[in-house]
Amino acid sequence: MESNFHGSLLGMILDAGLMVKFVLLILLVFSIISWTIIFIKLRSYRRIRLENEAFNSDYQNSTKLSDLLPASRKYPFSTMAEVFRAGYTEMTKTNRLSRDAARPEEISLSSLDNVERALNRASSTEMTKLESALGFLATTGSASPFIGLFGTVWGIMETFKSIGARGSATLAVVAPGISEALIATAAGLAAAIPAVIFYNYFLNKSRTMVQEMDNFADEFLNIVERYLIRK
Repeated sequence: MESNFHGSLLGMILDAGLMVKFVLLILLVFSIISWTIIFIKLRSYRRIRLENEAFNSDYQNSTKLSDLLPASRKYPFSTMAEVFRAGYTEMTKTNRLSRDAARPEEISLSSLDNVERALNRASSTEMTKLESALGFLATTGSASPFIGLFGTVWGIMETFKSIGARGSATLAVVAPGISEALIATAAGLAAAIPAVIFYNYFLNKSRTMVQEMDNFADEFLNIVERYLIRK
């Protein structure tokens, strides 16, 4: 494998073998998709956080749950607002059944479980949304270094094959091929490092938001329970 060593990064990429170039292309695709996910998630998490804070402020200042329902619709990205809408909708349904039933006390006793299940479903759905696409970041973080290493090993194999064909192993012959091969490892790390960093960042943010949802669901459930006890 003959190559003219340019010394520049672009020159080494252009001089690399076909397999190394193919590996670099795969890593470039992984990197582009990862950064797209990162920017989308950064924007999404910021909007969710701001709307959760705004909804929580409305919730703290509200005296009636019925007044909070229209306000919650102003926050389509708020996870807490979505949990509230699910719980309030289920509570309204069970209250209608309680009024129409022959034995409303039995409906009232079961309504708490119905509301709790609705809150849990909403929390699970929102958690799934929060963690969507994070799996790709985890895959990129774990697989990219090995993909890059494969490209490096292949490039070094081609270099030694070229050395064998020439019958010489001077530094001038070995260095260009190995340098070109090592670009694949560097590219793999360049794709993996930000993916791992932001995967952990988003995962921690997601867990915090899930905990906030769970706390809100517990508080909402306590309000419903006190309402049923008064009935």
